[in-house]
Amino acid sequence: MASSQQPDAGLLRQPGIVALLAFNAAYLILATIVAASRKNGEFAFYLVVMVLLAAAVIAVHRRVNLSQGVLWGLSIWGLAHMAGGLVAVPESWPINGEVRVLFSWWIIPNTLKYDQIVHAFGFGVTTWLCWQGLRSILAAHTHESAEKIRPTLGMLTLAAAAGMGFGAMNEVVEFAATLMMPETNVGGYINTGWDLVSNLIGCVLAAILIRLRSL
Repeated sequence: MASSQQPDAGLLRQPGIVALLAFNAAYLILATIVAASRKNGEFAFYLVVMVLLAAAVIAVHRRVNLSQGVLWGLSIWGLAHMAGGLVAVPESWPINGEVRVLFSWWIIPNTLKYDQIVHAFGFGVTTWLCWQGLRSILAAHTHESAEKIRPTLGMLTLAAAAGMGFGAMNEVVEFAATLMMPETNVGGYINTGWDLVSNLIGCVLAAILIRLRSL
């Protein structure tokens, strides 16, 4: 999870960045083609959100120099999110609701959904990102190297709380989608509640893992 504090030497010249950009471009282009062929208006909304989030991550990365683990984690999360709304599931698979896509799939019937795993994973990675951002700020103010700053309970609580905050903002975005496009697969109040629970689990697990890796 180490992140160097050296100035940005040019995004494309950084190790692994070209592969990351190619990976993200590939699945976004494929998802766009699939969505366009199905005339999926909901996807256009989420594509705009994805582009804005990617721009925000690039801006943060230029300042913080996020680890490869965080960048790949966010990229895999993006792929899982796109697949969740576009990949159809077989008729024999149990789903929640009427739309047969991965987001509706009960991996364990009436207990665990694909959507919940994506939420836990994604906002766990977001907590990791928030920790690296917090560590970078502390390093700049204390003139220490980022690698020497150890995650305390207070720091990890802030990082996890920030991850949960971004998770809540995601629910606001989904709420906006339901207002603009009534025919969505977002789900109702119970779904939102379980999304928030999944976010919490992912954030707490990420904080625990960050602490264990620092020992």
